[in-house]
Amino acid sequence: MSGGLAISVRDVVKEFPVGGDSIRVLHDIKVDIQAGELTYLVGESGSGKTTLISIIAGILYPTSGRVGVFGTDIYDLSDNDLVAFRLANIGFIFQQYNLLPTLTAAQNAAIPLIARGVKRAEAVERGRALMTRLNIGDHADKFPNQLSGGQQQRVAIARALVHEPRLVVCDEPTAALDARSGRRVMDLLREVALAEDRAVIIVTHDSRVFDLADRILAMEDGRITHDGRDKAILSQQEAR
Repeated sequence: MSGGLAISVRDVVKEFPVGGDSIRVLHDIKVDIQAGELTYLVGESGSGKTTLISIIAGILYPTSGRVGVFGTDIYDLSDNDLVAFRLANIGFIFQQYNLLPTLTAAQNAAIPLIARGVKRAEAVERGRALMTRLNIGDHADKFPNQLSGGQQQRVAIARALVHEPRLVVCDEPTAALDARSGRRVMDLLREVALAEDRAVIIVTHDSRVFDLADRILAMEDGRITHDGRDKAILSQQEAR
């Protein structure tokens, strides 16, 4: 099911300074991503996947090129407007969990809602409810240092989804999870993706969840080398 164009990436280049020179990690990326689909981004480490999704999510500025998110050219926005747009529309699941150690798990999950002005008690309750869907509701009042790595990751996932963002971008969301927990997370992300006004992009090497993809983008050396809906590319990735 497709709900129309969600993401438009045009001629995106990213270079990082190295000494007195620069290294190019993305080369003229052009891709459209549809709403209502679960899109996987696969490829070897160092191929540019995390850099690309960080640019799509408004976290890392491109060196050149344009990125449209649901009709808004996000890098035409001022810094403050970009922060506001990201808070309202984008959820990012990082490989590093980035939980605040002085807040409980439910409070961490509620941060995007509190930042948008939702009353604290309501925000925490909504965070707690989403944690229950992720099978960690009984850990809601614990602090991050009392949680396992997998539990911390699910709190981070709850935080990314709690404000019901239109775009969800995930960097290896099942990496620290056992098979059952990983499947639960992916089922929830797929449920989000099936909404016609949303998009979900996932960087993953996890062959246990390859079957859930609708669309596969493969990267190599900063370029998209495969864009399609067949699963053959995933079999190749699994074999590596």
